[in-house]
Amino acid sequence: MWTYEKKLQYPVKIKNPNPQLAQLIITQLGGPDGELGASMRYLNQRYSMPYKEVTGILTDVGTEELAHLEMIAAIVYQLTRNLKEEDIAGTPFATYFVDHTTGVYPVAASGVPYDMKYIAVKGDIIADLNEDLAADAAIPQMQPLSKKHRNPL
Repeated sequence: MWTYEKKLQYPVKIKNPNPQLAQLIITQLGGPDGELGASMRYLNQRYSMPYKEVTGILTDVGTEELAHLEMIAAIVYQLTRNLKEEDIAGTPFATYFVDHTTGVYPVAASGVPYDMKYIAVKGDIIADLNEDLAADAAIPQMQPLSKKHRNPL
């Protein structure tokens, strides 16, 4: 059972829309190693975990990932709110906009929608924990943005 506090874990206050940055960040929402996959991975693996202490940890981490999912969604929303077609035309975000306008939809930066096939739940302690480690290690280090796109917040 969860208790939901109706506030973000960390406030998100983005003043300037930036569809280019939204295109990069959206993969953290619904990409193969994004927060949606992380939350599903931990919250589903806990059922076959034979150790109560580890089950508790998987539940805690999965819940924490849901909080991250909510923050990433807020970031994407704030980076795209009030944008018009002309603001998005010619940006990498344009193809997303065609299908979802500025709605928050879990996709990878490549445009591939989130799919549960991104996660593994094998029911084997070693396999599942290795999956968790591999997914957390797979988050790429972003290169610094060009001067044109720095400090978009």
